[in-house]
Amino acid sequence: MNNSIFERGDARRAFAALLAVLLGLTPLFAQNQPPHTSPQVSLENSARFHELMRAGNLYLSLQDALALAIENNLDIELERFVLPGADAELLRAQGGGTLRGLNFTLAEVPTGVGGPLSPVETGAASTVGLPTPGSSVATSATELGVLGAPQDNLSILGSVPQSNGTAVPIQDPSLAGQLGWLHQTTPETAFQSYGTNALVTNTTTANAGISRGFTSGATAAVNFTDNHTVWNSLTSGFNPFNGSALGVTVTQPLLRGFGATLNRRFIRIAANERRINSLLFQQQLINTVYGVVRLYTDFVALTEDEKVKQETLTLSEKLLADTQAQVEIGTLARVELTRANAQVASARLGVINAHGLRDEEEAILKNVLTRSNADAEVRSAHIIPTDTLAVPDQEEVRPIQDMLADALANRPDLSQAKLQIDNSQIGLLGSRNATLPEVDLVGVMQNSGLAGTLNPAVAPAYAGYPGFSGGFGSALEQVLARNYPTYGIGVQVTVPIHNRIAEADLARDELQVKQSQIRLAQLQNQARLEVEDALIAMRRARASYQAAVEARQLQQESLQAEQDKFEIGSTTAFFVIQYESLVAQARSTEVAAQSSYVKAKAALQRATGAILDANHISFDNALKGKM
Repeated sequence: MNNSIFERGDARRAFAALLAVLLGLTPLFAQNQPPHTSPQVSLENSARFHELMRAGNLYLSLQDALALAIENNLDIELERFVLPGADAELLRAQGGGTLRGLNFTLAEVPTGVGGPLSPVETGAASTVGLPTPGSSVATSATELGVLGAPQDNLSILGSVPQSNGTAVPIQDPSLAGQLGWLHQTTPETAFQSYGTNALVTNTTTANAGISRGFTSGATAAVNFTDNHTVWNSLTSGFNPFNGSALGVTVTQPLLRGFGATLNRRFIRIAANERRINSLLFQQQLINTVYGVVRLYTDFVALTEDEKVKQETLTLSEKLLADTQAQVEIGTLARVELTRANAQVASARLGVINAHGLRDEEEAILKNVLTRSNADAEVRSAHIIPTDTLAVPDQEEVRPIQDMLADALANRPDLSQAKLQIDNSQIGLLGSRNATLPEVDLVGVMQNSGLAGTLNPAVAPAYAGYPGFSGGFGSALEQVLARNYPTYGIGVQVTVPIHNRIAEADLARDELQVKQSQIRLAQLQNQARLEVEDALIAMRRARASYQAAVEARQLQQESLQAEQDKFEIGSTTAFFVIQYESLVAQARSTEVAAQSSYVKAKAALQRATGAILDANHISFDNALKGKM
């Protein structure tokens, strides 16, 4: 043989390189694979909860509450599993697959029963009976709808998904193989063709092929075929014989489907989705932290308000005792005793209501801070707040323009919305490209080989063809030596007369991008409004607190003066009761104003994206379930 495989080293090296490319083994085409690991599911409460227990009570500061929420809250835990899902999405895109999309729904912390609410009363008691504290009966938390966790959908792309556009070649190599045996009997009318009128053929087929796509849009395939044939032909030159072929086919789109920018668009989108998922986790963390601050603040306020109600009951009971003593000695009419008894009953109802609201808020708070409320120790624990509510004498004054700028720069909900728009614009590449004609450059190269056992009946006629003698090895040698090459190149063109499907998808996708830009503007307006609203709420809460403090001081002085008059018999229990009611209102209002201020400050921190830093919460630690 003139051209042996040992003289064609370049061809063999090129073939080996092509196989390496198709198998994805070359560093040029290697991709960094994202990890497949994900956190294990655990529904056990963290050890911190039990470490904070003392004699059946959970002594809880705000920082402790935030730490428990980060460790246990199931809304946060749910989002932790979304991050590995983003890695899987990127892995899918790297293989040439379309994307499955993200879940933009996040949970808010339940509303809770709220803190005490009372109007600021700064005027003196009138002769008209005033409503006494605790005169209403609270319904259950379920009926009030305060147990449900509201949900936010942060998607700005709408419910209709963007079209996929031009298909991306599958970039993971695919290996296909075929092994078969066929027995075939064919009647022959021309006896001289095969020397028999019934040709019996036994064919063993062994085929293999490798194919994959590339980011340029090209697809390449290497196919090897080998047929081993045994038949009863008396006139053929070889029996049995092997026919082998090794072929390469490469198709490169020149218009539709062309280019790495186009065919890597899903990888770019998936990379953005990883960042979006990280921002969604951060937003869920913000939602939960703000909710815990609000629930804890309300719980402290309700605890303080319960003390106010209890002290009001104590004063009412003392008034009842004093009234009874004066009625017995005849300095007061018996009707005053009835009024004093009514005040005690009303104050007792106020204590019952306050205690019930505190218990309901406690149950909601424990549910937010634990993974499972089935734990007996969790159910029986009573929370003792260790932090108090305080309104600072001086507030840091920052220009509102700076806070608005912080909100637009730092809020994760706005950042992820911008990434959604980026992704939709990247997706437009596929929609636009799908409207182009198909123009594909196709190249084919194949090497063939044939070898077999010489038929003795016709051996003299084939004496000059020793190269065909042999078996599979000889045929393979011919293939690799390129003794019988076939090659060609051509262009395939497909021009749709009217591509309405692609044109409609492009028009719809462009409209969706414009709508998403409008929704982003709405979100930014909402962010600015939230900053302004939180500032207004802080100013109102501070002013209400100052008015409540002054009102409480004045009402206490008025009550003391009325009690002094009562002790000398110059007034009745009716007026003392009214002043006690006003003092109770003023004290509850003071607590409510403190609570409102703390919550408004937390709302401002949330609106500007600073609430995590303000509470010393690290994103990386929170991702690991640590404070």
